[in-house]
Amino acid sequence: MDDFVLSVYFFLSGFGGAYTIATKELQINEAINDRQIRVIGADGAQLGVMSAAAARELAYDKDLDLVKISPNADPPVCKIMDYGKYRFEQTKREKEIKKNQHIIEIKGMSLSLKIDTHDFETKARQVCKFLDGGDRVKVSIRLRGREMTHIDIGIEVMNRFAETCAGSGTVDKPPKLEGRFIYMFLSPKTAK
Repeated sequence: MDDFVLSVYFFLSGFGGAYTIATKELQINEAINDRQIRVIGADGAQLGVMSAAAARELAYDKDLDLVKISPNADPPVCKIMDYGKYRFEQTKREKEIKKNQHIIEIKGMSLSLKIDTHDFETKARQVCKFLDGGDRVKVSIRLRGREMTHIDIGIEVMNRFAETCAGSGTVDKPPKLEGRFIYMFLSPKTAK
């Protein structure tokens, strides 16, 4: 490792946390050093092509920031805006999107080849609760020893389990043997 990078790593790790050294941010004010840029005003009006210094002067006169919004254009496009307010609104939108999204979890349920009826019904009720809650369920049976010769019984147990849970969910992926396990995925029924 380079000595400088190593010393920066140890310096930053001494503050008790992981810090990102470089983040992808928009270039603002003094960081914009292009010769010619296309400038958009705070009200959205095209101000034309000018030097970066002249555009910064326009922004400073209005107590605003010059922000490069399209660096790959020819010439690059910059907008005069309040950068702090823009960042605040952007983080507010991201939080709102994150709050409104529903994360579907994959719950797991293990069965056995010789499962008793009461255990079977209890596990089926629990899986129905998961499905009614909007989660996907991965049902598995582990085949031990000589049980590998009775794969058909395992698939039969899985199909019976899927029929029992048919009121709350549908079979997303039918029972399939993978190694010593038989897997099946159930998805919640879509709201109609």
